[in-house]
Amino acid sequence: MQAHVTPFFHAATSTWSYLVRDPASGEAAVIDPPLDFDLACGEVGHASAAAILQAAGRDGAHVRWVLETHAHADHLSAAHWLAERCGAQTAIGAGIVQVQRTFRQRLGLDEEEPHLDASAFDRLLHDGDELPIGNLSIRVLATPGHTADSVSYLIGDAVFVGDTLFSPGAGSARCDFPGGDAHALYRSVWRIYGLPASRMFLAHDYPSDGAAPRAEVPMDEQRSTNKHIREGVDEAAFVAMRQQRDAGLPPPRLLWPALQVNIRGGRLPPPDNHGRRYFKLPLQWRVE
Repeated sequence: MQAHVTPFFHAATSTWSYLVRDPASGEAAVIDPPLDFDLACGEVGHASAAAILQAAGRDGAHVRWVLETHAHADHLSAAHWLAERCGAQTAIGAGIVQVQRTFRQRLGLDEEEPHLDASAFDRLLHDGDELPIGNLSIRVLATPGHTADSVSYLIGDAVFVGDTLFSPGAGSARCDFPGGDAHALYRSVWRIYGLPASRMFLAHDYPSDGAAPRAEVPMDEQRSTNKHIREGVDEAAFVAMRQQRDAGLPPPRLLWPALQVNIRGGRLPPPDNHGRRYFKLPLQWRVE
C-alpha cells in the first residue's frame, strides 16, 4: 500500500515538509516542519506549521509522529510546537547527541539546561528502526555525510532523504558542517539509490534558471542525472568536487538561530528573568 504524501513548501527557506498518511487508518507522520522566523525583527510564527495541522484535520489524519531528518541549519523546526498540539511523538537520528554536544560548546550553552541532550526528543532513532503508522511502517536508515545525525525515512515506495540530495540539477548536500563527511555522503546516496523505492522526497531544493522547486523526484531520474552523484561518478571524483565546492560556500543565513532551536527539539531558548528570549551569535576575528 502506498502512503499518501502531501508536500508543503516554505518559500522563505526553500524547505519542503510533508504530511505522510496511511490511507486505511488515517495515522500520519509529519516530516521536517518549519517555524516562521523573521531574522531582521526576531519575530517567530507558527502559520506554516498550523497549515500542516489544518491539512491533517481536513484529511481526517491523526498525526502520530513528528520526524526530523537531521538538525537543520537553514530553518527553525516547529517539531515541538506541532507535536504538543496533536499529541505526537518527536524523533530524530541518534547522532543528534553528538551534534548537541558540538554546538553546546560552540555557543557556550549551559550544560544544565534541559533539552540540550537526548531528552529534547521523545525517541532517538537508529539504523533499521521501524515506526508504525497504521498499516504502514516507517523504516529508518542512517544516511550520514551532510551531518552526523542525518537519517532518511522509507515508507512504502517513498523515501524522504532530508538534505542528502536536492533535485538533479541542484546536486547534493554540503559536507563542511561539524560531523560532515563527503565519503560518508557518497556511500549514503548509493545506499538510497539501491532502495526498493520509486519516489524520492526532498527537504530542500534550490533550482537554477527560474525553475520551480521540486518536492518529488523519481529515483531513476536522480540516479541517472543528478549533477553531483550519478551512475559513472566514482567516490574519489565526488569527494574532490564536494570538498572544492564546500570551501567556497557561505554559512547558511539562519545557521545560529536554527541550530539553537533545532538541537532543543524545536524549542526556543529559555527565557531570562524578564521573560525575554535571545539567540546567541558567536563572534570571530576576520582574517585580514
